[in-house]
Amino acid sequence: MHIGKSSTGIPKKSDNRNDETPLKTLIAPDINRFHKFTASFIDFPKPLVAVVNGPAVGIGVTILGLFDVVYATDRATFHTPFVSLGQAPEGCSTYTFPRIMGPGKAAEMILFGKKINAVEACQLGLVTEVFPDACLDQVWSRIYQWAQLPPKTLISAKGMLRALKKDFLHEVNDKECNNLVERLQCDEFFTAMMTFFSRKSKL
Repeated sequence: MHIGKSSTGIPKKSDNRNDETPLKTLIAPDINRFHKFTASFIDFPKPLVAVVNGPAVGIGVTILGLFDVVYATDRATFHTPFVSLGQAPEGCSTYTFPRIMGPGKAAEMILFGKKINAVEACQLGLVTEVFPDACLDQVWSRIYQWAQLPPKTLISAKGMLRALKKDFLHEVNDKECNNLVERLQCDEFFTAMMTFFSRKSKL
């Protein structure tokens, strides 16, 4: 059984107008790491269980489509504001979200940045079960029980569940990362970032 958490950042635009290094070259190492990060979830052989107990944004939401089970407390929220930030969806969400919740609901989240709560996420199928925040210990107790199951049999069963999708998910990851490179070089991205940080500075 594996439980993990992660965060990601955005590359900064160079202010040096004499720097002739193509922006794509500067972005590439970060996108490479990002690509490998998502690929590691696709290839991970053991069951992946996520526990969300607060606000989840961006990759912290999209990557959930690659988990086998997702638990959330009633304090959790899920937000994917990609378009408003001039960015591109990732974590294989362009495939997993429509498959899990249907194209219309996926569009509300990915295209229009609709924020949803834990109950809504559960109704859509992104979350497996919602627990009261005060009962989080019940979640860990359940996970620890599962961790005692025969490991090789667990891995074998997950392999059967996921085998047919693996190669396709890697293709989706490739396409999403290529699209992200293009978006991060776009004027809309830098304009969105300037607007975002300008708003934060006024808080």
